[in-house]
Amino acid sequence: MTSTHPARPSTVGLRLYGRRIVLRPLVAQDFNQWSEVRRRNGRWLTRWEPMRLPHHPDPETSRDVFAARCNARERERHAGSQFAFGIFVDGAFSGEINLNNVVRGAFQSATIGYWIDEARAGRAYVAEAVAVLAQWSFEELQLHRLEICIIPHNTNSRRVMDKLAIRAEGLAERFLEIDGIWEDHLRYAITVEEWQERREWFATHWLA
Repeated sequence: MTSTHPARPSTVGLRLYGRRIVLRPLVAQDFNQWSEVRRRNGRWLTRWEPMRLPHHPDPETSRDVFAARCNARERERHAGSQFAFGIFVDGAFSGEINLNNVVRGAFQSATIGYWIDEARAGRAYVAEAVAVLAQWSFEELQLHRLEICIIPHNTNSRRVMDKLAIRAEGLAERFLEIDGIWEDHLRYAITVEEWQERREWFATHWLA
């Protein structure tokens, strides 16, 4: 009997390429760049992220904790449950984009989350990263649906969806705890059928 489960692509040496960016898993040697960007962007990022647990080890200040974080992400990739990537521009670490909550079976879906260095914002690097990750998700992982959930007043993230013309599905009330508050989120989604219909447009504008 043959399995109907999609084959899991190898993540060894994984690199995804856009026109200006490279996506790759972070490794322990990225600590200095990652820590510098995260510290410099503290106020820019924390208002959009879940509140950190008090006295929890901080990967921004500990090389060992960051290395453990990288190892955990590698285990998630191996399990096929999540795929985390650094966004690199001209070889420099500039942000992260993650494919989270990968569910197989009848669902074949995942969610996308991302952040960018404020110094790199406004240049459509995140839009390019979403397009590159969507291509890999649909064409290599063989997923059926991707979802991106955004706090309504996060205008920068919503602008990414506008640039890519990703379909809005509606408001999920008190959807996630962000910085200590249960925030409403706008839900955006794209299916593989939409990707196939628009693939030439994505390729022309965003893909390598």
